[in-house]
Amino acid sequence: MSDEEVQPPTVVMAQLLDGFLLSQALFVLAEAGIATILDEEGPQTVAALAERTGSDAGVLARLIRSVTPHGVFRTEGDKVAVTALGATLSESHPQSLHGIAVGGMHLHYRAVAELGHTLKTGESAALKYFGKPYFDQVATDPAMAALFGRAMAVFSRTLRAGTFDGYRLPDGELIADLGGGDGTVLTELLRLDDRPDRRGIVFDLPGVVESARAVLAAAGLADRVETVAGNFFDEVPSADIYVLSWILHDWSDEEALRILRSVRAAAPAGARLIVVEQAVPEGDEPHPAKHMDLVMVSLLGGKERTGSEYRALLAEAGFAVERVVATSTPLVIFESVAP
Repeated sequence: MSDEEVQPPTVVMAQLLDGFLLSQALFVLAEAGIATILDEEGPQTVAALAERTGSDAGVLARLIRSVTPHGVFRTEGDKVAVTALGATLSESHPQSLHGIAVGGMHLHYRAVAELGHTLKTGESAALKYFGKPYFDQVATDPAMAALFGRAMAVFSRTLRAGTFDGYRLPDGELIADLGGGDGTVLTELLRLDDRPDRRGIVFDLPGVVESARAVLAAAGLADRVETVAGNFFDEVPSADIYVLSWILHDWSDEEALRILRSVRAAAPAGARLIVVEQAVPEGDEPHPAKHMDLVMVSLLGGKERTGSEYRALLAEAGFAVERVVATSTPLVIFESVAP
């Protein structure tokens, strides 16, 4: 019988309630660069780490001690070493989650403390904490905007990596990636595609879409993909294929329908819409979408949805789902058509 099976419910619940302490310790250690130093240079004493990072040695030792039982670090005599798990918090790791850790602390943690307000009012916790909608706060705070950009790049490079492996785009010459950010998703789709005649559009807000030009140029796609600034709540370009990758979960059903109806208004008959999102399982099993749903409701008033909820949302906007493609990641691909 495992330890978990013999622990009384009060002990298990106490551990769950202390979860915020573990996440905060990991955030702080990541931002201090502890995992990066250990990953790049090997085991170090706590005193050396404290001197390198400008930390209090006593507090640093206690933070390291608190996360070591979770497999993040290990002790080797009087030195600390990083494990394979802890190395994912190193900035040098090929699939580093450092940007998500630091972003989580500054972009999510404090606002989510107002989740009780959301429970009582339905209003986002971020609106209560910042006094304005979350994306408005990010847009007016350069430091937050930089952290947000880093975190989204990390998601694309790590947690969403492999989503399109083995996936083949439907027929169509012009692909519009709506809310396409820095162009990473469209670049990946075109890289995996075997039709060099396809053209693309990266569509996003004026201050966002500028970042796509460098990504597209580096990928050799500057002559095939144009960047277009606009607001998908108002109007989107005409295209043969539309992509909404990790967009709809940011918004309530009403706002998501506004986006989808903008697409439907611009889409010619037979145009395809590709929606890439997590689908919340209908049962009680664990799934990353269930935690992400708390982030969405706290920060944006958005939501993760079940597969049937996405089908219903798309149908209400005038799109018929033709197939749902599972991927090697928690994301699924909903392919629909504009009749």
